[in-house]
Amino acid sequence: MFHVEAISVRPLSVPLHDPFVIATGRVTVTRSAEVRVTLAAGGARAEGLGEGAALWPVTVEDQPDVLAALGAASERLSGQTIVLPDVDGEHGVSLAGLVELGAALDGVLSGKPVARAALETAILDAWARLLGMPLRRLLGGARGEATRTLTTDITIPIAEPARMAELAQGWAAQGFRHFKVKVGKDMDQDLAALFAIRNAVPDARFRIDANAGFSAAQAITMGRAVEARGLVVECWEQPCAADDLEGMAEVADALAPPVIADESVKTLADLGRVRAARAADGVNLKLVKSGGPLGALAIGRAAKEAGMPIMIGGMVETRLGMTAGAHVAAALGGVDFVDLDTAWLLAGDPYRGGYEADGPRYELPAEPGLGVTAIA
Repeated sequence: MFHVEAISVRPLSVPLHDPFVIATGRVTVTRSAEVRVTLAAGGARAEGLGEGAALWPVTVEDQPDVLAALGAASERLSGQTIVLPDVDGEHGVSLAGLVELGAALDGVLSGKPVARAALETAILDAWARLLGMPLRRLLGGARGEATRTLTTDITIPIAEPARMAELAQGWAAQGFRHFKVKVGKDMDQDLAALFAIRNAVPDARFRIDANAGFSAAQAITMGRAVEARGLVVECWEQPCAADDLEGMAEVADALAPPVIADESVKTLADLGRVRAARAADGVNLKLVKSGGPLGALAIGRAAKEAGMPIMIGGMVETRLGMTAGAHVAAALGGVDFVDLDTAWLLAGDPYRGGYEADGPRYELPAEPGLGVTAIA
């Protein structure tokens, strides 16, 4: 039995070095909320942290919605008792054993996946701290315990082609070779940017993300163009609209690199529909679109069982949100594509810990929970 002693919520707004522009939106500051949850059990207590990052219109919720929903939820959950199951040291916690936690969160944050993700992350962080184990071990058992290193790409948002190439060159000097390049607003400009990046970084490897900005025909045209120029494309992410599974399937059939579904998959049911339509080869896991680490983990496990390539990503998040995503990836034993980079796009860092970075390489600590501490 775990007692929820306190829940606090605050805005988390950190400026970016450069505007983060994708096919469907533009942000210059994070639009997130931080949640702190104090759990008590057996005379011990621990505080956990969680981040809910909005990126409207990718997320229906925007920052004011997230803050309002969390404020209401904190009033209802504070002082309540939550039953959490025992944790198997070999396999980690059973998702089936977390029905009561899921019901409690759904009861206060139904239809609010971004806010729910923040609160669920904070509760899991506090729980893992009380148990004295990293979150990746709580979620993944021995596999999560053993997985401590990840190598991420770096995102190049939409800008003038010369600026995108300049950004890529700067990141390449720090050891990055995998570039998540945002496209989907203007194909001629997109192609110019991709070719400029390859000229600036000849050994660049591309993960091209249209954020649902193309028709199937446009995506295939772009694919043929970059193939003709010899760019190394590791995957195509969400080329078509979230509900255009027919178009996604057409692209997946036409292009050799795997198509990764992002906006099309928020739930296990979505994953089933995408698989049935052959609309994508793989899936991008994001905590905020699936209501927290547990929903993302469930989708990841199902995708692994189906032999699908997996990406782990986020919205525009701080070190806190990126670390939570990294623990889910580690709990799965690693994933094929790591896209946990947005903390490095920010002009400030309100947290410490969680990981140590050497260029694109993450090293997760052995500290309990997420291992993240707020500076203020």
